[in-house]
Amino acid sequence: MAVLTIRQVGDPVLREKCKRISKIDPSLQRLIDDMFETTHEAGGVGLAAPQVGVPLRLFVVQLPDDYEDPLAGEPIVLINPEIVKMSGEHTPEEGCLSYPGWVANVRRAYHVTIKGRDRHGREVRYRSEGFLAQAFQHELDHLNGVLFFDHLASLDELRRPAPRESEEVSVRA
Repeated sequence: MAVLTIRQVGDPVLREKCKRISKIDPSLQRLIDDMFETTHEAGGVGLAAPQVGVPLRLFVVQLPDDYEDPLAGEPIVLINPEIVKMSGEHTPEEGCLSYPGWVANVRRAYHVTIKGRDRHGREVRYRSEGFLAQAFQHELDHLNGVLFFDHLASLDELRRPAPRESEEVSVRA
């Protein structure tokens, strides 16, 4: 596995609508492994393929092991993901590995059902809420060339994160 370079805001690949994946082959498996390695090295919870310069409809998410969610610690791979249901609303703090050092409160659905294919090509569906639902929405946005701050009424809403003493985690994906 390798740690990949995370593309930063201003890189045109982050604004591309990504292409569907038609074939799962060994190079895609390597990319998935490298994306998890890169996410862990960067201290994030998720990463979309365009963030490492690959304009394909793929993202990975892995919540911290100690996070209170049934899927905490599970490495989630979604190929060609689609949100099939959204409900509720909240405005959690959010950041991005492609725009480090900045956060904002972003309006997101609280409950999300998402489907796609796993790394073996099997159809999967996840029902999520709260932080995991936020991460799914954030990563799917990347596949459509949308960045978290595009959801803000003004860039003045961006701020530097305050140091945290609590275990609360914000999305940095």
